[in-house]
This record gives sequence, C-alpha cells and structure tokens, in this order.
Amino acid sequence: MSTTHRTAEGTTNLSAGIQFAAMGIVWGASFLFMKVALEGTSFGQVAWSRLVLGGLALGIVMFITRSSLPRSPKVWAHFVVVAISGSVLPYLLFAWAEQYVSSGLASIYNAVTPITTAIMATLVFRVEKLSRAQVVGVAVGIVGVIVIIGPWRFVPTAAATGSPVTELAGQLACLGSAVCYGFTFSYLRRFITGRGVSGVTTAFLQIGLGGAIMLLLTPVVAIGAVQLTPAIVASLLVLGIMGTGFAYLWNINVLLTWGPTVTSTVTYLTPIVGVALGILVLGETLSWNEPLGAVLVFLGILLAQRRLRWPRRLTDRATGTA
Repeated sequence: MSTTHRTAEGTTNLSAGIQFAAMGIVWGASFLFMKVALEGTSFGQVAWSRLVLGGLALGIVMFITRSSLPRSPKVWAHFVVVAISGSVLPYLLFAWAEQYVSSGLASIYNAVTPITTAIMATLVFRVEKLSRAQVVGVAVGIVGVIVIIGPWRFVPTAAATGSPVTELAGQLACLGSAVCYGFTFSYLRRFITGRGVSGVTTAFLQIGLGGAIMLLLTPVVAIGAVQLTPAIVASLLVLGIMGTGFAYLWNINVLLTWGPTVTSTVTYLTPIVGVALGILVLGETLSWNEPLGAVLVFLGILLAQRRLRWPRRLTDRATGTA
C-alpha cells in the first residue's frame, strides 16, 4: 500500500506515520520536561500548567473544527470521571513521583498501562474476556512490574534511611498513574464509546475538564513560590501545549487511520525516548532490574494484546486446564 494513501478521514498514511513518531517522541520527552520543570515549580504547579495549557490548546482546535459538545448531563458526568481519573490524578501522581525517581524510570512505568487496562477491562468493567495467552501476558507483566520495583533493594535499608522509602513511594505513585490510565481507558469503552462523541471532543473534554478542575484547585495545588528560567518555561509550554494538547489529536488521527492495534504500539516508543533522554540530557542511570523488568512488561503486553503466540501447553498449565 502506498504511503500516500488517503483514508476517509482525510489523513494519509505518511501523515499518520509522522504524527505517530511525533506522538511517541513528545510523550516520551514529557517525563524529561516534568523533571526540568520541577527544578523551579512544585509538582502541583506542573500538573496545573500542563492541564490548563492543554485544555486551552484543545479548546482552540474545538473552535476551529467547530466540533460539538454532548448535550446529555449523564455524558458530562461520565467525562468528569474521565477527567479526574485520566488527567488530574495521574498527572499529579507522575509529577510528584518524579521528585524521587528518574524520568526514565517514570517513562517505563507509563508503559505498564496496557497491562492495567487489561486487568480493569476484565475484572472491574467486564468489557473484555481474556484468553489463556492473555492471562499469561498479564501475569508476565505483573512480574515485570515487581522486577522494576526491585523490592529486595528496599527491605534491608528501609529502617536505616528514609531515601529508599521515598523512592519506593515514587515508584508506587508511577504505578498508580498507570492504574488510573487503565481505569480510564476501560471506563471510556464502557460508558462513552457508542454515544456519538467525536475523538476531538473526547480529547477536549478529558483535558479541558481536567484543566477546569485544576483551576478550582488552584489554592491547593498551584500556590507557592516559582523560580522560572527559560528552560523551565519552555518545558511547561511544550508539556502542556504539545504533550497534553496536540499529542492527543495526533493519537486520534493515527487511531482513525491505522486502527487501535497499531496505534497502541506507541507504548513501546515512549519509554525508549524517555529513558534515552534521561540518560543523554540529565545523566540518569538505570539499575539492572529496571530494563529487565521493562522487557518482561513488553513481553506481557505482546501476549495480552495477542501479538505473540504462546505455546498452548504453557497457557494450559498457567490457567490450570488439561
């Protein structure tokens, strides 16, 4: 198929490819931008800035495209839940966590989202039924998370110093963000999909309502001393306008052109960019268990998303069947 083939939505495969790459780069770099922004602002101010700026950017897109808003109060109520679980909470958690963990490690935890989505979709919302191979994939992904955390590193020293404990808390906050994303994707599928809400409107309401909530919480999360430098200002602008605004639109265009399966592979690109930038720009290092755990998580995702076939005998044993 030619790379200039145009879909019904007006997006060429070439354009989708460019947007896919841009999406992975911007989302991967978001963890670097958060780290830089935290040098002069609080974690609450970082989350506040990205949601307010992202909401404004998507609001302009809504105006230009003349996209309509839903009229049902019930749909609006669902989007409030989506805004809280998919924007406010994870953005606060990730920003808080990066005070104690590296930007590269935070980006690795973000890649756990497909695993948490599979768990939420199956056990909480019951919108999916996992096959045996997918169950194995989720289990492998969970093992990968445990390896990333490296609990053996904290037990011997937790009583001696507070720093390992705060690092563990930061890792758990990153994991909490991935759980929030998994909840949100499953919630969207359960309560929003099929209601005739466009992708642009969905992105705007999730981020825009999140920004509105942050404005209401300004006295709680955004008041405090700020030390701005050109690097911090640039990080906040790119994080908000690009990473929280336009990247969501790129995601929608790629989704409409290539479908959800291919679009979701951005999960693999984001941590690669995040880890690379953390090492090259910030001089961060990784413990041996973190890339090993990431490999296990990626393997789990491949199985959970049915991109890798597992020997039938192994899946039978894993699920206790004969």
